Amino acid sequence: MKVYEKIAAITAELSKIGISKDSKNQSQGYKFRGIDQVYGALSPLLAKHGLCILPRVMAREVVERQNRQGGALFYVTLTVEFDFVAAEDGSKHTVVTIGEAMDSGDKASNKAMSAAYKYAAFQAFCIPTEGDNDADATTHEVAAPDPAVLAQIAACDSKKALRALLNELPVPARELHMDAFMARSKEVA
Repeated sequence: MKVYEKIAAITAELSKIGISKDSKNQSQGYKFRGIDQVYGALSPLLAKHGLCILPRVMAREVVERQNRQGGALFYVTLTVEFDFVAAEDGSKHTVVTIGEAMDSGDKASNKAMSAAYKYAAFQAFCIPTEGDNDADATTHEVAAPDPAVLAQIAACDSKKALRALLNELPVPARELHMDAFMARSKEVA
């Protein structure tokens, strides 16, 4: 099975050149290795050694949250299988990783896919990291539950009252306070 020879050869080359943390998160100031750096380092080595990396998304979960300004924030978690395939004999090894990302537009899945690929590569080729393993260059803050809504939930004395309050709230506020609704629902008749 040539796939393991190919992975070992690429690992040997990457151990000499590595991938430095040249990108910087603008929000929090930490350094990270971006997907373009990973592609830039891997692409010539994959071609040289005849190894293909083929992704397959096995599961996708999306949760809509609110950012601090009240806008939509999409949190995506992907379970991705990557087949590492040797072109020479078709042998393969599958690596499974999780990719997580948030975005206020339509890029959360793309970012999660990039994160999954980066960490599959880091692990399969033993590319060393320093410090924290940062998923991407942006940091999002999820809105905290509104104390006034929490007080209204706590004041509900029946499941009927909880349902009425739930139906009054806009969808983002419902989702933001769902844990409190569920907990109170268990406490009342």
